Amino acid sequence: MIRKISIAANSSEGFLKKVAQELDLGLTKDNREFSINLSEDLGHGYMKAYGFDHGISVFEVDCTLTKEIHLVFEKAVVRPLLMVFNREEEIFVSGKNTGNRTINHLDSFMGSEGMQKKFELILKAKVPTCFFALVIDRKQFEEKIDGFLNEMHPSLVEIFRDVNGVNHFYTQGYYSLDIAKYIEEFTTTELTEFMRYVFLEGKVYEILTHYLKQYLDDLEDPDNRKILRQQTVNKIEEASNIIREEIELLGSIISLAKRVGLNQNTLQEGFKQLYKKSVNQYIREVRLEKAKELLESSDLNITEITYNIGINSRSYFSKIFKQQFGVSPKDYILKHRKKGNRDKTA
Repeated sequence: MIRKISIAANSSEGFLKKVAQELDLGLTKDNREFSINLSEDLGHGYMKAYGFDHGISVFEVDCTLTKEIHLVFEKAVVRPLLMVFNREEEIFVSGKNTGNRTINHLDSFMGSEGMQKKFELILKAKVPTCFFALVIDRKQFEEKIDGFLNEMHPSLVEIFRDVNGVNHFYTQGYYSLDIAKYIEEFTTTELTEFMRYVFLEGKVYEILTHYLKQYLDDLEDPDNRKILRQQTVNKIEEASNIIREEIELLGSIISLAKRVGLNQNTLQEGFKQLYKKSVNQYIREVRLEKAKELLESSDLNITEITYNIGINSRSYFSKIFKQQFGVSPKDYILKHRKKGNRDKTA
């Protein structure tokens, strides 16, 4: 069975009040924060809403539903700008202009359906649903940014000049590592009262700023993009695991990039941002750490260890090992290897 909840309100309180009413749930209010906890027949988890100045609202949903729920955003006097960041299993959106779209794990979208059309956010049953959303009433937000519009990028001006949300607009893509961090900080802070409100409002503007920067970055050619997406981070971490697990037979950087679904430039840039070193530097460090471990604990000789870590030249291995650790492999064995295995050094 599908539950459809029609919502015309743009405010955080009005939105959650309507959801609570339709689901027959109690609404808790703490200053400008509102929350509902799901009853057992609906599933488990919560929905929260936060109200900020200049027409900005935040919605945080973390639950598992027993029945599918459609949040139906009805046509309104002002159609808000909606930004959704999916933190868990798939959610879905549907609109006459937007079409039917799947929002995957770590995916995000920014959009507005247009004045005369309905827009649905679809939450499936029996799967973890966890997303974070910013809703901006551009009519109220106009006062905040009016003095800056002449300096804005034309693509942003087009979005924010449409204060009533008359025009259809939609963009989708994986969100950045920075945004993921700010959302985590927003949802986990233990601050209270005034300090909590100031902290949360600051995080909202950090998320908004980075998302708009990412939107402009997405307009660039893929090879020229500078912002590291959360999904890209996962692929870079996959590449790191491949390096660690397959160091003996590791292929070229180009083949590694293809294997994890990235181009070589993105892989290189990602390693620099995540690990503060190039892919080659990372591979070299992994090789030397494994060599050090084998010199200490195995009975392999230096030549065998050289090939075991994917290096074909014993002299080159000895050179870079000494550069890294200040001692030759042979001397390292004599100092660190167990007595019975020291003879195997040739």
